[in-house]
Amino acid sequence: MKEIFYDWGGANVWLFHLVNDVRAGWIDQFMLLGTAAGEHTSFVPILCLLMLAATWAVPRASARQPQRGEQTARIWLGVASVFVLGYWLDGAVLGWLKPVLDFPRPPLALGEASVHVVGELKLRHSLPSGHSAFAMLVCASFWPLGRWWRISGVLFAFWVGLSRVSLGVHFPADVLGGFLLSLMVVLAVRGMLAMLAAVAEKSGR
Repeated sequence: MKEIFYDWGGANVWLFHLVNDVRAGWIDQFMLLGTAAGEHTSFVPILCLLMLAATWAVPRASARQPQRGEQTARIWLGVASVFVLGYWLDGAVLGWLKPVLDFPRPPLALGEASVHVVGELKLRHSLPSGHSAFAMLVCASFWPLGRWWRISGVLFAFWVGLSRVSLGVHFPADVLGGFLLSLMVVLAVRGMLAMLAAVAEKSGR
């Protein structure tokens, strides 16, 4: 199973080297910045940015049409709720899953001499990538806000995921695993909130 779903018939290692072997000083700095943006400590600044954007978008929509303002407020509240609840659920799943799977990181799996590591050397708990999971959490949570948020979210997730491979701390399969984990978490949280809203609306009638 591992050979199919993780190794991809050797493509996982091939893709890793395709990215990791490309070296330049400016690339390292750009990738370090992407990894820093994908740290879980970015949760509070990103949540604050979301709230600031909401305080601008909701009154603007209300000024055009009161009913539209109410609908816009619900969308922004839903996005914030999914982001917050998803963050905590994502962290709980990652904290349990990484040590249970205990996959080796590239320097341990391939040998330190064949991997370009930039930053801290890490050897274990490779799958799934926590940084990639957080980046996808941002992307998927903010998806209902519209096209520009979606484009920005996709670029953000791609940047963070690519940086983890470029810096030598994750395989592409780890990045994909982080993406899929957070996508499932966001869909689950969104579905749960929709069910609760439906129950509340039904009981309020």
